Amino acid sequence: MGSCRSWFLGLTLVLPVFFLLSCSNEPAPPKPGTPPFYWAAARENFSKGDFLKASEHLERLTKSENEFAARARPWQLVVLSGLAAGYLEIADQFELGSQNNKTNPSPLRKQMGNYRSMASRQALQFAEAFQQFQKAATEAEVTLDFSSPTGSSRLDPKLTTVSTGVMIPMGDLETAQLATLQRGVLLAACRAVGAPNDTARLADVLKSPPAKLPRDTFVLAMAQALYDISAVYSRKKLDQADQQKMFFTMALETVKKLPESKQTKELASKIEADLKKKRT
Repeated sequence: MGSCRSWFLGLTLVLPVFFLLSCSNEPAPPKPGTPPFYWAAARENFSKGDFLKASEHLERLTKSENEFAARARPWQLVVLSGLAAGYLEIADQFELGSQNNKTNPSPLRKQMGNYRSMASRQALQFAEAFQQFQKAATEAEVTLDFSSPTGSSRLDPKLTTVSTGVMIPMGDLETAQLATLQRGVLLAACRAVGAPNDTARLADVLKSPPAKLPRDTFVLAMAQALYDISAVYSRKKLDQADQQKMFFTMALETVKKLPESKQTKELASKIEADLKKKRT
């Protein structure tokens, strides 16, 4: 009886030690402020559809050379171009709303201006990030190390309400903003893989990341993004001709370096026509 009691007592003393030892073998979480921490945080926020937070973490990774920088750069470009497009789309809906509201358009116009400023901020970050990408990445393929973005390709119906001239409650606006930014990133990712507006194709390409695609396909998509989001600087929007010209020039220089195709010829023709208008 005494030996059994001793055995049981010994077991109760050993088990906690064994448990602590087994726990200590688990990998420690990434240390805050390190590249692994920012990479993990970018992944977590991206999976939640919080692309603004994901963008912040990706920016930290691309500011220096580290083991994640090469994979973070194309990911960052997709997110930034999508955010810029999303903010621009919200602003355009508020512009329509201000035109349709004949009694009190001012609140709608104020929101329009706010969202255009946000679009410009993301657009400039995108242009800077694209220049960094062009300097750093010269491989024939681009690696997309992220899953298909959360969101719907359909425009949020709350923005349709805004476009009719009705100012929606702030809570609804926040919901619509999130949905539209998610839509922007989703469509940017579709374009990045060479499948504009084709979310099914995107999901197939990114079903088991990392996915590799031809660099020319990705770079053409970024040139198209430069051209599209340059609209925020047009005369009828922010009216910043020099900024729009800078985006046109970057997009055209990028396209001219790509192998000639139907898509590159069409985009180059559009940009050259718009540049010509700027000179007249």
